[in-house]
Amino acid sequence: MRILITGVSGFVGSRLVPRLRRDGHELRGFARDPARVAVDVPVVVGDAVSGEGLDAALDGVDVAYFLIHSMEPPPPAANGARFSDRELASAERFAAAARAAGVRRVVYLGGLVPEAVAPSAHLSSRLAVERVLIEAVPEALALRASIVIGARSRSFRFLVRLIERMPVLALPGWRDFRTQPVDERDVVEALARAAAVELPAGTPRSFDLAGPDVVSYRQLIERIRDLMLLDRPVLALDPPAPTSITSRIAAAIAGEQHALVGPLMDGLGSDLLPRPGDVASLLGLRLHRLDAAIEHALREWEREEPLAAR
Repeated sequence: MRILITGVSGFVGSRLVPRLRRDGHELRGFARDPARVAVDVPVVVGDAVSGEGLDAALDGVDVAYFLIHSMEPPPPAANGARFSDRELASAERFAAAARAAGVRRVVYLGGLVPEAVAPSAHLSSRLAVERVLIEAVPEALALRASIVIGARSRSFRFLVRLIERMPVLALPGWRDFRTQPVDERDVVEALARAAAVELPAGTPRSFDLAGPDVVSYRQLIERIRDLMLLDRPVLALDPPAPTSITSRIAAAIAGEQHALVGPLMDGLGSDLLPRPGDVASLLGLRLHRLDAAIEHALREWEREEPLAAR
């Protein structure tokens, strides 16, 4: 098949390229800056928000991956547009171009959505993008994931940096909410298999991809801490400080952009657990346990950069 990977310079897109190549597909990437693409793949230069380059990128394509997220600070041309506006604009232009090109399947990676409360701004944006893309072409499908455990996953790296740099782990009220992190290897494998999976009639086209372990955010942080061989006591931060304050402090400690950390932490105010359904069986996956995922991510990270106390 001819496959387009948008977001090919990102964490998931760059890992997906060699996996799809093993299946013999003809690959093409799409990126604003080809200098940031670290994998060997032909790249069409463009911008999904403006629509520039999409027609050329999608020409002759059977399956297209939409792996674009816009939580980084906007480029000057964005004129202060919110990340949700940029994400929706990119999805709408991509959907129109995919329909015009006759693309058979669009595959999207979004985020788990809470059941009991209204989703945060960034999860609402992911959901809006999903709806646009699922309506784009007849066989579109979406995968939703919680925290992806991987050496280049920015959410995982954010947690590791906090654990490294904070002698006491002061955790706000979201510490007790639960989620199901997923190994990056399982995310990449699921995305690769999604290109060709046959969906039985009546099957939903949106699936939740979650690891086998249900943990609170406190338990997740403690597991990462223990596997890093660090002694960091956990302190409950009560009464909880506003997320607008704690997210800025956390971003500064971790050396991360608040434009990313703020929306992520806004989404931690409830359980983020998968809906009923077994996408692993549908795709023929065996999922890694959480400790194995963390160990793998830390080992891979250490091959390029030492981590504290390991």
